[in-house]
Amino acid sequence: MAKENDELYSHVLKFTGLFGGVQGLNVVIGLVRNKFVALLLGPGGMGLVSLFNTTVQLISQATHLGISFSAVRHISEYYDAENTEKVAHYVKVVRGWCLLTALVGMLVCVVLGPFLSSATFSWGDHTLHFVLLAPAIGMIAITGGETAILKGQRKLGALALVQIVAALASLVISIPIYYFFWQAGIVPVIVLMAFVTMCATLWFSLRLFPLQFGGTYGILGEGMEMVRLGVAYTLAAVIGTASEMLIRSYLNVVGDLDVLGLYNAGYMLTITYAGMVFSAMETDYYPRLSAVQHDIRATNETVNRQMEVSLLLVSPMLAALIIALPVVVPLLFSQEFLPVVGMAQVAALAMYMKVLTLPVAYITLARGYSLSYLFLETSYFVAFVILIFFGYRYWGLFGTGVAITLAHVFEFLLVNAYAYKKYGYRSSATVYGYAIVQGALGLLAYILTLVADGYPYWAVGTLIVTLSGLLSLKALRH
Repeated sequence: MAKENDELYSHVLKFTGLFGGVQGLNVVIGLVRNKFVALLLGPGGMGLVSLFNTTVQLISQATHLGISFSAVRHISEYYDAENTEKVAHYVKVVRGWCLLTALVGMLVCVVLGPFLSSATFSWGDHTLHFVLLAPAIGMIAITGGETAILKGQRKLGALALVQIVAALASLVISIPIYYFFWQAGIVPVIVLMAFVTMCATLWFSLRLFPLQFGGTYGILGEGMEMVRLGVAYTLAAVIGTASEMLIRSYLNVVGDLDVLGLYNAGYMLTITYAGMVFSAMETDYYPRLSAVQHDIRATNETVNRQMEVSLLLVSPMLAALIIALPVVVPLLFSQEFLPVVGMAQVAALAMYMKVLTLPVAYITLARGYSLSYLFLETSYFVAFVILIFFGYRYWGLFGTGVAITLAHVFEFLLVNAYAYKKYGYRSSATVYGYAIVQGALGLLAYILTLVADGYPYWAVGTLIVTLSGLLSLKALRH
């Protein structure tokens, strides 16, 4: 039993570190890009980039029917059964549906252009900008289907290379365009990035399955089960993106583009970048959890092991982030972004809640309870939007950081209470122990930002980060 536990811990650590490392490389490239973008466009330009990107994401999720998620299951089943004929046929089904959703998504983007312009901007007519984003919607649909094919065929190396190519391309494409065209280059950059990512993905997927045009009659009807499976996940994703768009539109109208740019930078630093440790969840942890989802004891053990390793890996990073943000923000962006430091420091505490929530949330996905998943996600996003509105109204940008943390506390309580009642999930004493110790160190790091500065701040801060790292290293070695 001890040997099995050692192997399980080793497996979780290996794959969490592997996929986290790939994601970390992408983040480093993204940081370099954002540094130049921040210097070239300023907070207002960063806000405009986030607004257009959120719009593209929303329309994509609303029209692409979750195929990039649901198609993986069928292709993977045929792959495991070594039924190459069915795999090849189902690839045609996926490609047919993706072409259809690409056309629908482009049409929706064009038709909604005037509405999106009036809903997201309090100045000027930006209808043409939204219409010009339509090709990006279509290319993202094609990319999603081809990505599902690669996932189903276990081509994880190819997927990692696509991510790296896309990240490098974003650096090479965006900086010259923003330098010469400033904010007028935002829409072209988004479209060009979608094109490069699509081409990189097709380069790998077409080598596996070249395009076939014969025998395509009736293939759309064969994909209805795939579409039904993806609808609930699509709705949850749409609600999440719509919430983000609503928040960004609110900050743009009530505040201005500078406020939006600062919020986006703070959110990126704390939620997006710190979340790279969770990148192994969908690729490795989710299939393992699905395999044991009918066994309560095995489910609890799988969830708790993943939670322990993730908590030990992310905690020292979060403590270091909280302490170092006054240096990190101007280094990664510019001096104009210093007002975001207080917001980002308090928002970083939310990630301690996230690491205790996400592994449990995957139980619902593993059991296929799509409506339950939709309910939990919707409840979180409703609370998130309300808290952001309330926080910004009374405490400005700092209030949005408080709101992010409170929303994650709410999600932690909701998801864990639901899993406790519905699935019989129980956290282990080890998880409680790690969470209490590392959470206390994180809270101490944040308190330090409020009461100290200068030499005492950096001396005590370094001590906290070192202690957190040593405790994690000792536990992981054990």
